[in-house]
Amino acid sequence: MPQPTLSDVHVDVPLTNISVAYIQQQDAYIATQIFPIVPVEKKTNKYFFYTKNDWFRDEAEARADATESKGSGYGLSTNTYSCEVYAFHKDIGYQTRANADAQIDLDRDATTFVTQRLLLRQEIQWVSDCFTTGKWGTDVVGGTNFTQWSDFTAGDPIEDVEQGKETVLANTGFMPNTMVLGYQTYRKVRNHPVIIDRIKYTTGVTGRTVTPALLAQMWDIDRVLVARAVKATNKEGETAAMSFTFGKHALLAYVNPNPGLLTPSAGYTFSWRGVSQGLGADVGITTFPIRRLKADRVEGEVAFANQIVGSDLGYFFSGAVA
Repeated sequence: MPQPTLSDVHVDVPLTNISVAYIQQQDAYIATQIFPIVPVEKKTNKYFFYTKNDWFRDEAEARADATESKGSGYGLSTNTYSCEVYAFHKDIGYQTRANADAQIDLDRDATTFVTQRLLLRQEIQWVSDCFTTGKWGTDVVGGTNFTQWSDFTAGDPIEDVEQGKETVLANTGFMPNTMVLGYQTYRKVRNHPVIIDRIKYTTGVTGRTVTPALLAQMWDIDRVLVARAVKATNKEGETAAMSFTFGKHALLAYVNPNPGLLTPSAGYTFSWRGVSQGLGADVGITTFPIRRLKADRVEGEVAFANQIVGSDLGYFFSGAVA
């Protein structure tokens, strides 16, 4: 006796309540959280820089009645910044738009796609500008200047960070307040016996999960930022290959949370208002038709400069873990 089959009674169509896209969460990107964002009106410009040593010399002297006071001065120069404009787009063809199923929001998807690419570019650029050797006042290399923190027997991330804090303080008068960790470094540090033992006595709780906030409390610094973003290292069409954007390093630095006049900081991120309205972390998105292509273009732009303005306020642990 003939009966309807499963394929007779149902025609497969895409679900309306689920789709799959590997979109990294916003908090995985930390490049715009490390340095203060300084909105600027011009793509390039200058800022004043005072000679550090002039503010630290002990030159005041006892003064006898009716005599000149001891005097001195300070040097003043200028440094420059130059914001680089980064842009990326995704085109939506008119034929594709007309033929798309209702479950597909082409404009939303293109905007998210473009934004993700530009956030990734900011992340990678910060690594190139600031998260490598030769940038900071002090570079130490794991396995050469200190025992790597992946060595759970001889490594000591507590004492090493204390040494870094002391070095920065002795050279600048400012105590570091920020630690930046690549995820692979964070993974080893949070499981290091020295860390677990110290936190046990700090919190009075055995077996407590070590978080960035607990690491900050233990190291006595304001914040610990963990970089979790990943990138594809292959070209389009090649076999997929993935890696973390930040390497197996760590940066200890003093970062001024309130940039202004006469305020030192390890660095600033200058953000040009011309494309991103000075928001820094936000990407300026525009949509416009490309008539010759018969398509709508969703284009994003961001313009920024990661500037190290106080290299002696940073202490870089290269190869902190194996």
